[in-house]
Amino acid sequence: MEWKEFTAKTVDEALTNAMIELETTAENLEYEIIEKETSGFLGIFGKPAKIRVREKLTLENKAKKFLSDVLSAMGINAEIDTIYDEANSMIDINVIGDEMGVLIGKRGQTLDSLQYLLSLVVNKNTDNYIKIKLDTENYRARRKETLENLAKNIAYKVKRTRKPVSLEPMNPYERRIIHSALQSDKYVETYSEGEEPYRKVVINLKKTVHDSKHNRYGYKGNSKNYNKHYSRDYRKDYEKYKESKEKAMQTENA
Repeated sequence: MEWKEFTAKTVDEALTNAMIELETTAENLEYEIIEKETSGFLGIFGKPAKIRVREKLTLENKAKKFLSDVLSAMGINAEIDTIYDEANSMIDINVIGDEMGVLIGKRGQTLDSLQYLLSLVVNKNTDNYIKIKLDTENYRARRKETLENLAKNIAYKVKRTRKPVSLEPMNPYERRIIHSALQSDKYVETYSEGEEPYRKVVINLKKTVHDSKHNRYGYKGNSKNYNKHYSRDYRKDYEKYKESKEKAMQTENA
C-alpha cells in the first residue's frame, strides 16, 4: 500500500485524521513519524506533527488492492467489501456497483476467472491456503438455484427416456452443486467425465434401475410390452377417461 502524509497539531491527532480518511482502525495501520510536534516559546511558533501512514498489507488488503486495480483497468466504478473468516480460512469478497453484468460474464466465467486470479495473489508466499469467494449482485446464490433446478429437470428426463444426459462443461464448484442436488435421488446417479476445462457432469439411471424388471410405474413383465414411459399428460387423460367411464356406469345402473 502507498504511504500518505498527515499533518496535525499532535501525532495522535494526525493518526486520528488518517483513520478517518482511510476508514479503518489503528491496528490496521502502520505509521512513521516524520516530524514530532513542538510547542515553541510560550506556546507560539510551534511546529505541527507530520506522519506518514499506510494500511498494513493483510490478506484482505492484498485482495482488495488487486481487485481494485483490475476494476479500475476495466473501467468499473464499484465498492469492495471484504470479510475475513479466519476460522474457515476464507475471504468473502462482494463487489457493489451498477451494471455488474460485465464483471459476471457469460455463465459467470469472468467472475470465476477473477476469483481464480485473486486466489493466486492472496496465497502467494503464504503458509496456509486461503479460500477466496468473489460475488456480486448475489450471483452465486442465483446460479446455485438455477443449477439445482436444472439437475432436477434433467433427472426427470433421464428417468423418462432411460438415456444418460451430459451437461455442458462446468467448473468444479458448479459440478459439485449438480452432484449434491441429486445425491439422494433413488433412481439416478451423477459422475464427471472429461478433462478440465471441458469436464462435465453426466446424469444416468442407476444400474439397479436399468436391470430392474419393474418400470417406473410399477408394472411387471416383458419390458418390450410394459417398460414404457408415459407422459404426465397421458396419465392425466387416462385418469379422466376412467372417471368418465365410472360415471357412465353409475348412470346406467341408476
